[in-house]
Amino acid sequence: MADRAPGGEGLRAALSSLDGPLRFLLLSSFLIPLGSFMVLPFMSVFLHERLGMGLGTVGAVLAAASLVQFSGGIAGGALADRIGLRRTMLWALLVRTAGFACFLLALRWPPLAVGALILTCCGAALYLPANKAYLVHGVADERRPAFLSAGNAALNAGMAVGPLVAGPFVLSSPGWLFAAVTALFVLVTAGHARLPAVGGREQPGGGAAGPGLLAGVAALPFAANALAFYLYFHFQHYLAVYAVERASGTFYSLVLLLCFALVIVVQPLASGLIERMPYATALAVGFAGLAGGLAVLAVGTRPALLASGALITLGDIVLFLKNDLEALRRSSRSDAVVFGQQRLAAGLGACASGLLGGHLYGFGERAGDTGWFWLLAAAQCLLLPPLLLALRDRGANPLPAHDDEGAPTPHDTDRRVPGR
Repeated sequence: MADRAPGGEGLRAALSSLDGPLRFLLLSSFLIPLGSFMVLPFMSVFLHERLGMGLGTVGAVLAAASLVQFSGGIAGGALADRIGLRRTMLWALLVRTAGFACFLLALRWPPLAVGALILTCCGAALYLPANKAYLVHGVADERRPAFLSAGNAALNAGMAVGPLVAGPFVLSSPGWLFAAVTALFVLVTAGHARLPAVGGREQPGGGAAGPGLLAGVAALPFAANALAFYLYFHFQHYLAVYAVERASGTFYSLVLLLCFALVIVVQPLASGLIERMPYATALAVGFAGLAGGLAVLAVGTRPALLASGALITLGDIVLFLKNDLEALRRSSRSDAVVFGQQRLAAGLGACASGLLGGHLYGFGERAGDTGWFWLLAAAQCLLLPPLLLALRDRGANPLPAHDDEGAPTPHDTDRRVPGR
């Protein structure tokens, strides 16, 4: 029962059982976003100021890259199910390493920067579902929230530190920066080559075609994830323009650091509570956090920016983790495929936010009042989630659901399809 204890004791008990490969995987979950976010957050500045691309072109390139990085996860999950988790991570890291190496060449031939960015995003799409599935492979259900939240914390730590390390060098010494990131990815790739092979069909003769990419999708968690990312990316896409205008670029960075810190600290500690929370309650709590944070943004003051960042982050901590856990519980597919399907949902939501939210924010900007944009987003947080509950009875049943006598049974990793 200690594993299910609330707070830090259950978390420490779960993480103390990590073996060497999983500890390396958690370290990689920090190093990979560290290297990536030494480069990717500055792409708009690099493409525009260093390589001379127009802002319209830059926007189109970044939109395409984001869609590939998120929605491509469904292909990553399917590949992991077919060739195995370790092989998929290796191929993904090789692709991503090649992408960062191409940034070096782009200093001499600028058009190559677009291909380099797409390569890095393809690598990310392939890597994350396999990474998450490897992290929870064969793990008892009660430990899964702690392991997933620890991986998310490591990811957010790398995302927070990367821009701070690289900021002074992006425009002044990009060649050295790209070389350092490429070298980091070479080392991480070499480490992954030494991981034990688990999951998927790494055994000989496992290449037969499997079910379709969306077969067995858990409808409600998929739809809830798409909606959560759609609403969250109103904050992600448009906070920079809104905050810099009312405060400063430095203050905007402070808001982002607060958000990263909350994910790093709160999600691992709250993972057990989130796992035990009824799904409908988690949806209500999470979307209420998003609604409150987006509404507070309309105030536009510095304290309001900080408070909104905290509320929105607490909401997404609940939503993103609970949606993944519920998708795993409801689907009969392998973990990697489930994570890939959830990434597809995230990509669709983020893309919809960019397409619709951009027009709405631009309209508010032209009208001289962008506060109503945040209020409209907050209203959607309250009005749209109830529609999701109509899907509750249409999702896949939890597996395994019952034993031979009709009694509920826990998950059994020995009886799952390969990779679970």
